[in-house]
Amino acid sequence: MDSIENQHIRFWIENDILFSEYKHPFDMTLENSKEIYEMREKISKGVPQFFCYDISLLKSMTSDARKYGEKYGQNNLQASAIVVNTVFAKFIYSIFLQIYNVKIPTKAFKTRNDGVNWLNSLKTQNK
Repeated sequence: MDSIENQHIRFWIENDILFSEYKHPFDMTLENSKEIYEMREKISKGVPQFFCYDISLLKSMTSDARKYGEKYGQNNLQASAIVVNTVFAKFIYSIFLQIYNVKIPTKAFKTRNDGVNWLNSLKTQNK
């Protein structure tokens, strides 16, 4: 399985990195959060992944979805590069990552390319 998608999001694996991006501006609820994490687990096949997660089109997230993500969002991940659409969003996300209990290397980036380069440097360190 090289890709999986629903009406909101697409996941794919390329060069040993798991990618995802929303298809349209999106409001995350607990219900669709659970579905998205299930999709990520399905494409990962239980193998920990280096993950490049583009949230540029994520408009909002309910508190229940955020709590669910805090509990399950890092499962089967080795590292996570989060792609945001503005410098301000990158700043806010960087503060968020310092406040919450992040168990894996996680960093926000303005471009997918920067995130992929960082993930590849971590992959090299893990060999």
